[in-house]
Order: sequence, then C-alpha cells, then structure tokens
Amino acid sequence: MRNGIPNLGALQAFEATARLGSFSRAAEELSLTHSAVYRQVTGLEQRLGVELLTRVRRRVAVTSAGAEYAARVRHHLEQLEKDTLGVMSRSGMGRSLHVAVLPTLATTWLVPRLPDFQRLHGDIAVSLSVRTLPFQFNDHPFDAAIYHAEQIWPQTAGIKLFDEGELLPVCTAGVLAAAADPAHPMAGLTHLHMSSRPDAWRQWYQAQQKAYLPSISAGPRYELFTMTLAAVKAGMGVALIPRFLAQDELDAGRLVAPVEGVLKVRAAYFFSYPAAIEQSEALRAFEAWLAGITHPMQEAKT
Repeated sequence: MRNGIPNLGALQAFEATARLGSFSRAAEELSLTHSAVYRQVTGLEQRLGVELLTRVRRRVAVTSAGAEYAARVRHHLEQLEKDTLGVMSRSGMGRSLHVAVLPTLATTWLVPRLPDFQRLHGDIAVSLSVRTLPFQFNDHPFDAAIYHAEQIWPQTAGIKLFDEGELLPVCTAGVLAAAADPAHPMAGLTHLHMSSRPDAWRQWYQAQQKAYLPSISAGPRYELFTMTLAAVKAGMGVALIPRFLAQDELDAGRLVAPVEGVLKVRAAYFFSYPAAIEQSEALRAFEAWLAGITHPMQEAKT
C-alpha cells in the first residue's frame, strides 16, 4: 500500500472476479492460479475492512459496496490502459483512438469507410465501443464520441457530421402487395417501432394530417435501427427508417416506400470530445477525415 492505494494486482483480481462472477474465470483471464486470485481479493477486503464479495460454495456474488467499488476500479484501470497506450504512441509504437459510437451508425456508415482512414493514417488504430445514451467523458475512457442529438454536447468541442434529415416508411414489395386495402396501404401493414423513438409513428401521422389509430401501437419494438431494418427486410412490417440508411435498399428495389410522406428530423449526428483537454494529433487527424467525408453530404442537402 502507498498513500492508501491498494496493490494494482489486487485491484485487477477483484475487478475481474466481480465482472466475471468467478475466481476461476478471473484467474484464467489474468493468467494466475485460483488461489492467487482468491488471496488477492481476500487481502484487499481485509485491508479495506469492507466485504466486497460474498462466497457461497462455488458461487461468488458482488455486494452493493463491491459493485460500486468495482465500477470505479474498472474505470481507473481502463484510464490507465488508455494512458499507457498514449505513452506508447508518443514513443513511436503507433497511435490509438477510442471512440464511442452508435451501433447502427458504426456498422452501416462508419466501419465501411474506415479503410480509407487506415490508408491515410496507417499508424493510428481506431477502436470503437457502443454507447446509445449520453455520458460524461470524465466517467468513461473514450477520446471522443459520435452520437445523435439536436446540438453538440455541453463542454465538448467538435463538428456536426450530417443532418439526419428525415424518416420515411419502408417495407418490402411483397408486404405492400399483401396489404388489405391497396388504396390505403398503411392501414393494412404492421407498424414496427423503435424503442428509442417511441413517438415517431405518432409524429409521422400528425405530419401527414392523418389519424393515429390505437392499433398502430400494437406492433413489435426494436432497440436498434439495424434490428428494425432487418425486420423490415424479413417482411415483418413497415418501419420509419432514416433515408440515408434506407436509400441503397430503395435504389436496389429491395425495399419500397408505401407512401410518399416523410417525417422531418431536427437532430443530427455529431463528433465531439472534451473541450478542456488538449487533443492529440491522432484525434485531430480523425476529426479532419470525418469532416472531409461528410462535407459532400452536407453540400448535397443545401
């Protein structure tokens, strides 16, 4: 112990055990023996005077105090890893970025474009983690985030990537053909909903000056646009999808728009990072690249 700080090995052993729920699994991850991990965690509890884990036969459960402490330890271990990678990058061993991103935007828009960034900046490794809700950078080991909002997050700097523009209803041609009333195709379609945008269909019907019937709310709900789009392709119904995500499917004829009405969206996609921290060359390069690939998208909308 130094200045009240526990041994790093003990903290790693505790965090792994709390996260994995097993001394054996923690030992395997850390390349230690079961007894070594057990001794580290037990010693940590004795030093703190707090029960962090409960042990019932072969099962391990985290106490309320242990869960809170494990989360804090995990954050600091991730920050230590990030700082270590930063030192390595300044020593010429490569540079790295850790970016939080929305899952659908990552898989359908960002990742397919990353080879271009890698071609231009082969020494910068960009790691991605999924975050669907706003967060404080101080609480997470991220250099930056790509997110959906009406404005850039407070106390951050960055750029707007592009406006979402509009949501439009899409379905397969087969689903549309099977609609009960061709003159009113939407009435015969199962409406698929996004959990994060529960009022989207209601707002769409209001924008079209049409009645929102209670039966519309009965359709299934999905957490991600990727799930919703997959359900649409599987013929499960009609969904409101951002045009930039659905356009390729529409152009290829794999999906159709049953009606012309759209829902205008005020929100956009942003890239930002803590304003109070000096940004690395790697982060500046990534921001410049993002600005370059999204500028034509913004021009096309004006």
